[in-house]
Amino acid sequence: MIKKTILITGGAGFIGSHVVRRFVTEYPNYTIVNLDLLTYAGNLENLKDIEHKPNYIFERGDIADIDFVHQLFQKYAFDGVIHLAAESHVDRSITDPFSFVRTNVYGTVVLLNEAKNAWKGKYEGKRFYHVSTDEVYGSLHDGGFFVETTPYDPQSPYSAAKASSDHFVRAYANTYKLPIVISNCSNNYGPNHFPEKLIPLCINNIMNKKPLPIYGKGENVRDWLYVVDHARAIDVIYHNAELGETYNIGGNNEWTNLNLVKKLCEIMDSKLGRAPGESAQLITFVTDRAGHDLRYAIDSTKLMSKLGWKPSVTFEQGLDITVDWYLQNQEWLQNVVSGNYEMYYETMYKQR
Repeated sequence: MIKKTILITGGAGFIGSHVVRRFVTEYPNYTIVNLDLLTYAGNLENLKDIEHKPNYIFERGDIADIDFVHQLFQKYAFDGVIHLAAESHVDRSITDPFSFVRTNVYGTVVLLNEAKNAWKGKYEGKRFYHVSTDEVYGSLHDGGFFVETTPYDPQSPYSAAKASSDHFVRAYANTYKLPIVISNCSNNYGPNHFPEKLIPLCINNIMNKKPLPIYGKGENVRDWLYVVDHARAIDVIYHNAELGETYNIGGNNEWTNLNLVKKLCEIMDSKLGRAPGESAQLITFVTDRAGHDLRYAIDSTKLMSKLGWKPSVTFEQGLDITVDWYLQNQEWLQNVVSGNYEMYYETMYKQR
């Protein structure tokens, strides 16, 4: 069996932890090194079930630390990189854009440059896989879908930083022939999601009968992708994608924020034994986010037709699984929301 050592950055985060788990369990002949700085959204409790596996190693560190990243490549002689580490919350990018530039742009270039230097042009069996977002494409106003050739039009500091990192990845492929692949995904949901994002925030607030903050009139549309299906797609792309290619990953599940929250309320009322419509009374409209993109929608035809991937669950099934996970893991949730999270919540979701 082929043995590989793969670096997964951001592996203690939401999406990253699901990717790490999949690679550790599906490929016991691989050594998986999880690099994470353990900032607010990094949580090693996400990986308690695999932390003692013999092919799993955790390294705490900063992708923007050149010396540290160099030492890591020297220590492990990586065959591949799956790069997920990123600042990802749009609201935070609006209040602190510089941290997004440092991690998402500078940190990505540090990794690219070290891969280039470590592999020294001997690229057979090597791959640098950069995981990006559909937000780099901007906002859809007149129907249609994002495809891999859609021009970039980032509208927030977060999406601008991710767009810049995408460009650097392609530049390293063009200039240094680095073997790269990129994917751009839609909004993820599922277990282990940090409760600053819409779905886990609303699940937590419904449980505690707190207001459910919805930006503007709740008309913004997002395509939702079950995180386990995203991890499956990353697996397929890493192993089978043509080098230099980009693949869009979507769930084909477009919902307005308001309708999504109403659906969550309906599911939660049923599971908590509440009267129908009770939780929906918690819906509270708050001042809209600055530069809020109206609609994102992904066309995953290329991924499905070229590599044979498709979602394994419907949105309703995935949402039901997600709600059950949070109800069964309330200790995890309480551990996450402790500390200064309440202060952040008050700052970001002030009611009108």
